Amino acid sequence: MVYRIYVEKKPGFDVEANGLKNELISLLGIKDLTGLRLLNRYDVEGIDEALFNQCVSTVFSEPPVDNTYAELPAAEGVSFAVEYLPGQFDQRADSAAECIQLISQGERPLVRSARVYLLEGTLTDEQVAEIKKYVINPVEAREASLDTKQTLKMEYPVPAPVKVLEGFNQLDEEQLKKFIADNGLACHAGLRTQAFLFAPARSALRRSTVTERTKPRTVKSVLATNTDQRKNPMGTDLNANL
Repeated sequence: MVYRIYVEKKPGFDVEANGLKNELISLLGIKDLTGLRLLNRYDVEGIDEALFNQCVSTVFSEPPVDNTYAELPAAEGVSFAVEYLPGQFDQRADSAAECIQLISQGERPLVRSARVYLLEGTLTDEQVAEIKKYVINPVEAREASLDTKQTLKMEYPVPAPVKVLEGFNQLDEEQLKKFIADNGLACHAGLRTQAFLFAPARSALRRSTVTERTKPRTVKSVLATNTDQRKNPMGTDLNANL
C-alpha cells in the first residue's frame, strides 16, 4: 500500500514560497498572481500504517514550523506537481527512506517525493504555462500527476541487443548511401573515402610516434638535449663559456 502525506511551511516560515511568488511577479510580470503555496509531497511504500504515522512528525515534517495534510488542500486557482525524471537522484526521497529504515531497523522502503504548487489568482492558460516553464527544469524534472499511486515500483524496458553491421566495406558509393539511410547512421558516404585515403597517413604517424616513444636514450642524446635547452633565443650556445 502507498501512503501519502503533504507538508507545508506555516505562515511566517514560508520564505521560499514568498520568494518564488515575488520572482514570478517581478521577473515574469504575472501581476494576476495573488498567492502561491508550496507543499512537499511524499509517497511511501513498504511500511505499515503505524510506522508511517510515526514518521510523519519525525521524518517528513517539523511540527513547530510545518503543517501536514493527508489530502491536497483545496485551492481556488491552479494546482500542479513536479517530480524528478526516472533515473534522476532524488535527495529528499533518499534521505527520508534512510531515516525510516533507521527507525524501523528493517528493510528500506520505497519513497518518492514531489513539489506541489498551488497558484492563487485569475491566471490565463498562457500565464500558467509560463510559470510551469519557469519552475520545471526539463533536464531533470517533469510535471507529475496529482492522482494517488497504486505502487511506486517502476519497470524499465529492457533494451534490444545492439545490431552488428557487416558487409559495408564491399559496397560502392551508391550502395553505401542506401545502407546508411536504411540503418539511420549519422554519417555520409564520403567519409568512407576519406577514411580510406587517410588511413596510411594515420598508420605511419602511429608508427613514428611509437618509435620515438620507445627509442632508447643514450648519454650522448641526453647531453645533446640539455645543450639545446641551454641555447638562448638568439641561438648562442650558453655552454660555450663554461
